[in-house]
Amino acid sequence: MIVLFTDYGIHDPYVGQLKARLATEAPGQLVVDLLHAAPDFNAHAGAHLLAAFAPTFPPGSVFLAVVDPGVGTARHGVVVMAGGRWFVAPDNGLASVLVARHADSKVWRIDWLPVALSSTFHGRDVFAVIAAEIARGEFPAAKLSECTKLEVEFEAGDLARVIYIDHFGNAFTGIRAQAVPVTSRVAANHSEFMHAETFALCDKGKGFWFSNSVGLLELAVNRGHAASQFGLSVGTPIQVQKPH
Repeated sequence: MIVLFTDYGIHDPYVGQLKARLATEAPGQLVVDLLHAAPDFNAHAGAHLLAAFAPTFPPGSVFLAVVDPGVGTARHGVVVMAGGRWFVAPDNGLASVLVARHADSKVWRIDWLPVALSSTFHGRDVFAVIAAEIARGEFPAAKLSECTKLEVEFEAGDLARVIYIDHFGNAFTGIRAQAVPVTSRVAANHSEFMHAETFALCDKGKGFWFSNSVGLLELAVNRGHAASQFGLSVGTPIQVQKPH
């Protein structure tokens, strides 16, 4: 399985071009569109989203992860093995939370570049080719060199900010909800949110926080748009007050 995680959007031709390259390089492989609306240019938010979503996919999955504002510069590409899954990404921190959270992580730098290379589309011309080879079971050792660490590393602890807003207006945060007691008070942009297990347990239009399907603390409104109602956006700080 090749899993796509990008900030390419769905209204432009980039996802189609990416999938066409994968169809050429790895015909017959299942390709899953996980997310093409990762926050634009924001590898930090993307790193926490990727780390949350990855465990929901089977071991052996190959993630083609591209949030790459430094494309075409001296930044390297990397292959990562973490938690039994493969990740092909730019070395800009996007894979760093995964690496830090898995003791079995291994990192390789991508040394290879194709003859035909766009300076602005390494996702198609470099990362897709490497991901396809791994998915075919043909590890591209000749195109890689093993590294001891990534060049860019983000702190692997929770990120107390909004990292994604879905089309319903629900706001994912970079906080793992498992460590947050349900009696905690959560605040964002001068508004307070109490805990509820699910939407229908709140009055219509009322905001609340809950543990979402990938274990992150999420802010939402029952039958409403939390981002608009509370002025939330990617990067909005989150405060958590746990009970004494």
